[in-house]
Amino acid sequence: MTDLSAFSLEGSTIVVTGANTGIGQGIAVAAVRAGARVIGIGRSPMGETAGVIGPTFVPHTLDLADGDARRGLVDTLWREHGPLDGLVNNAGIIRRADAVDHSEADWDAVLDTNLKAMFVLSQGFARAVLAEGRRGKIVNIASLLSLQGGIRVPAYAASKHGVAGLTQALSNEWAARGLNVNAIAPGYIESNNTSALRADPDRSSAILSRIPAGRWGKPSDIGDAAVFLLARASDYMHGALIPVDGGWLAR
Repeated sequence: MTDLSAFSLEGSTIVVTGANTGIGQGIAVAAVRAGARVIGIGRSPMGETAGVIGPTFVPHTLDLADGDARRGLVDTLWREHGPLDGLVNNAGIIRRADAVDHSEADWDAVLDTNLKAMFVLSQGFARAVLAEGRRGKIVNIASLLSLQGGIRVPAYAASKHGVAGLTQALSNEWAARGLNVNAIAPGYIESNNTSALRADPDRSSAILSRIPAGRWGKPSDIGDAAVFLLARASDYMHGALIPVDGGWLAR
């Protein structure tokens, strides 16, 4: 028989960045459904997510672009909410422009939010978990563009390739110490980041025609995969990059 408790997050506290909308909200909802208390990090109000989840969702407003604030985030949450069991690095931004027109400011903003902030939070989480001899789970939200180049998103593609490499690098150091680091590569998901694509009839049709599942993904599709990587069922997984893409990469 399947041990369903291996897929439970009962009694755990999970931090999810970018929890106000889209994929982050889907992950927060799925984690709470699996039994977790979720601390949501967002730069804008998270009333919608809180309304969907209820009292087991704890909103914490913070802009991850603020270097000083993000450096002390894990210590603050650990002190205020007790030991943390999991961290989902989901927050990210995208800037679209032809490579010849892509500004240095946009490049820096994307790399800072999508990659540097992820490292800083993972480092802080690992320090706290390892200092207390606890187990912990880190789930990084990568992208299909961790494996492909995309169109008109050079900084985003570079940052997400970096996420894949960082996931492996951290897992190599921390796997033997009880800390799992894995990543999910979402396909084309109905979220704020894909609103421009879905609004373009030609691009939307071209994308949909390549997805074997025949539909855009939903945030809940990523949420369920994240629960697996946060739960005991994935204890022997380290450094994995799991596509959840409706079959896009198999096409």
